[in-house]
Amino acid sequence: MMEYQLIRSKRKTLSLQVNNQAELIVRAPNQLSIEKIEQFLVEKSSWIDKKLTTATKKIPKKPHYQNNENFLYLGNNYPLIINSEFSAELNFDGVKFKSKQANQAQFLTWYKNAFREIALPRLAYYAKTHKLNYQQVRLKSQKTLWGSCSGVNNINLNYLLIQAPISVIDYVIVHELAHIKHKNHSKDFWGFVAQMLPNYKASKRWLQDNGHQLKNL
Repeated sequence: MMEYQLIRSKRKTLSLQVNNQAELIVRAPNQLSIEKIEQFLVEKSSWIDKKLTTATKKIPKKPHYQNNENFLYLGNNYPLIINSEFSAELNFDGVKFKSKQANQAQFLTWYKNAFREIALPRLAYYAKTHKLNYQQVRLKSQKTLWGSCSGVNNINLNYLLIQAPISVIDYVIVHELAHIKHKNHSKDFWGFVAQMLPNYKASKRWLQDNGHQLKNL
């Protein structure tokens, strides 16, 4: 029997999902037996195999921080050039990344600083335009969330978003700002998001399709 993660709830039916990490998620009713769940998996084995194969191929390989390796910035790939004559710090000239000897820590630091310079003014702009008051802003590198808004309107943003197009960064910012007014994902919430960012659905879709690539450092 294949490995899977089982999530039980008050639902009435079984459902299957293969996530971006090529993991099989099974959602099942609370009282349904393991025997029936695994019988269902056998019946759906062909579909599961195809989905797992496709998902596995899409999992990006971890970077090696080597010469001419590409790295994302604002939705585009740029090569990393390593040269002993360069500075020990990571730099970007608009065409390429440059460093004497690059590593993960350098990219995380550079991405965080770049995100701060680009995202914070945009956060302030959308908040002022729509009269939304937030408290503290924290920039984090997270494996699960792109952003969050607490009950007291503290906002967290995942600085790995600096690899995504500006429109996607705007979507996450607007999404979290909308939670200042609506602490849920109701129809009113999404209506307010659309009011602030009419084309948000394209950015939301981009993040769903490509977000796993941004967490690969």
